Amino acid sequence: MMLGKVQVPPTVKRGEAFEVRVLVQHPMETGFRRNLDGQSIPANIVDKLACRLGGREIFRAELGTGISANPYIAFFTTADASGELVVEWSDDRGEKGRVATMVTVV
Repeated sequence: MMLGKVQVPPTVKRGEAFEVRVLVQHPMETGFRRNLDGQSIPANIVDKLACRLGGREIFRAELGTGISANPYIAFFTTADASGELVVEWSDDRGEKGRVATMVTVV
């Protein structure tokens, strides 16, 4: 299981945009680098990331080799009701990660 963090404001106003910040711990190897012996380091990238709020998908990204190690993704969304925000991702080797937090609407 890959580690990650998600950050949202402590409370958000109904219908107003708020920022969601996601940090995934991952080496993001492109497959183009070589080790000290000159052998190619195999590619290993986070290729899918999705975010759901209250069970409804609000954000999806397909990532590639141009993304740096430990990808940081931020986006804005709105909420009409309080609920759980869940972020899930996977890499091209089948490893998965998940992190969740509550969004409190006032």
